[in-house]
Amino acid sequence: MNVPLWLALLAVGYLGVKLIRPPWWLIAVLLLGGFLLAHSVLAPVVNGFVK
Repeated sequence: MNVPLWLALLAVGYLGVKLIRPPWWLIAVLLLGGFLLAHSVLAPVVNGFVK
Protein backbone atom coordinates (compact mmCIF):
# COMPACT_ATOMS: atom_id res chain seq x y z
CA MET A 1 0.00 0.00 0.00
CA ASN A 2 1.47 3.37 -1.02
CA VAL A 3 0.64 6.25 1.31
CA PRO A 4 1.81 9.79 0.57
CA LEU A 5 4.42 11.04 3.03
CA TRP A 6 2.39 14.13 3.94
CA LEU A 7 -0.59 11.96 4.87
CA ALA A 8 1.52 9.63 7.02
CA LEU A 9 3.14 12.61 8.80
CA LEU A 10 -0.24 14.23 9.34
CA ALA A 11 -1.65 11.03 10.87
CA VAL A 12 1.37 10.48 13.14
CA GLY A 13 1.34 14.13 14.20
CA TYR A 14 -2.37 14.06 14.96
CA LEU A 15 -2.09 10.89 17.03
CA GLY A 16 0.98 12.20 18.84
CA VAL A 17 -0.82 15.40 19.84
CA LYS A 18 -3.93 13.51 20.92
CA LEU A 19 -2.10 10.84 22.94
CA ILE A 20 0.87 12.71 24.42
CA ARG A 21 -0.72 16.18 24.66
CA PRO A 22 2.44 18.31 24.42
CA PRO A 23 2.08 22.07 24.96
CA TRP A 24 1.28 24.04 21.81
CA TRP A 25 4.38 26.20 22.16
CA LEU A 26 6.54 23.07 21.95
CA ILE A 27 4.81 22.00 18.74
CA ALA A 28 5.34 25.48 17.28
CA VAL A 29 9.02 25.51 18.26
CA LEU A 30 9.62 22.08 16.72
CA LEU A 31 7.87 22.99 13.48
CA LEU A 32 9.62 26.35 13.17
CA GLY A 33 12.98 24.86 14.13
CA GLY A 34 12.63 22.09 11.56
CA PHE A 35 11.66 24.58 8.88
CA LEU A 36 14.60 26.85 9.67
CA LEU A 37 17.04 23.91 9.87
CA ALA A 38 15.91 22.61 6.50
CA HIS A 39 16.76 25.96 4.91
CA SER A 40 20.14 26.40 6.60
CA VAL A 41 23.71 25.38 5.81
CA LEU A 42 23.21 22.35 8.06
CA ALA A 43 20.57 20.86 5.74
CA PRO A 44 23.04 18.53 3.92
CA VAL A 45 24.24 17.16 7.28
CA VAL A 46 20.69 16.47 8.44
CA ASN A 47 19.86 14.97 5.04
CA GLY A 48 22.73 12.51 5.50
CA PHE A 49 21.19 11.26 8.74
CA VAL A 50 17.69 11.01 7.32
CA LYS A 51 18.55 9.00 4.22
